[in-house]
Amino acid sequence: MADAKSKILIVEDDLDVAEMLNAYFRVQGYDVFTVNWGEDGVRAAQTVLPDLMILDIRLPDIDGYEVARRVRTDRRTNEIPIIFLTEKRERIDRLQGFEVGADDYITKPFDVQELRLRVRNALKRVSQGSLTNPVSGLPEGPLVEERLSDVIHKSGWALLHICINHLDVFRESYGFVASDDVLRAISLMIHNTMKENASTEDFLGHISPTDFVVILTPVTLPAFQERIRSRLEQSLDYFYPINDREQAAKRPDRLAIQISEVPSVYGRFSSVDQLKKDLLNKL
Repeated sequence: MADAKSKILIVEDDLDVAEMLNAYFRVQGYDVFTVNWGEDGVRAAQTVLPDLMILDIRLPDIDGYEVARRVRTDRRTNEIPIIFLTEKRERIDRLQGFEVGADDYITKPFDVQELRLRVRNALKRVSQGSLTNPVSGLPEGPLVEERLSDVIHKSGWALLHICINHLDVFRESYGFVASDDVLRAISLMIHNTMKENASTEDFLGHISPTDFVVILTPVTLPAFQERIRSRLEQSLDYFYPINDREQAAKRPDRLAIQISEVPSVYGRFSSVDQLKKDLLNKL
């Protein structure tokens, strides 16, 4: 059950979905507020001041992206966690969501148990100051922002951006427990490979739930990149059940790893936001 009656605002124009979510989260012990239009969602966020928003992207008036933009530009609401509900599966749509400040997303049709866990994790991150990812345990949010701010103003650092592609498709086929196992395993492989560099100043964190950033020295970048690419790509087939591996290998939306590098960071970026946007757009 939820602690201390956390408030959830649901912005969803499908009345059946809205009513189902309203009833479900009330049973879980939350105070739930539901609206069906984007403009009403902005006003409700400002008056209710919810602890979390569940926001559909496709709305009858303004879309969820615009709702999120307005929520993020109001000092009263700019820290509210936002989970997008979306039918859009393309990476560019997810990036657009993260660019306007979404904390997480889930695609329709969704597993309500998965949404419950994502709500719980988002609220937990808020209570803990959003310092670590609840699945991988790696730094995210302010810790990553602070470290990236350091490296763009200091010479001698390189970045590696590692992205897990199609984890959402994998989740839809095998469930959120299996997809969380993938995220944890990949996080551990990156961490263990970094330990071989034997540098205590190297850094690993999230810039989105499926995107990692590795901060290391330019001299160690080539060898590290080669090792981690080989290890991650060799591991991907093993996340699938044995009976599905042969067929999964032929699918264009199978799990995949994409890696891009920034060999020299200093002097190239005026802000952390510019750096993160550059990393996300490289893939």
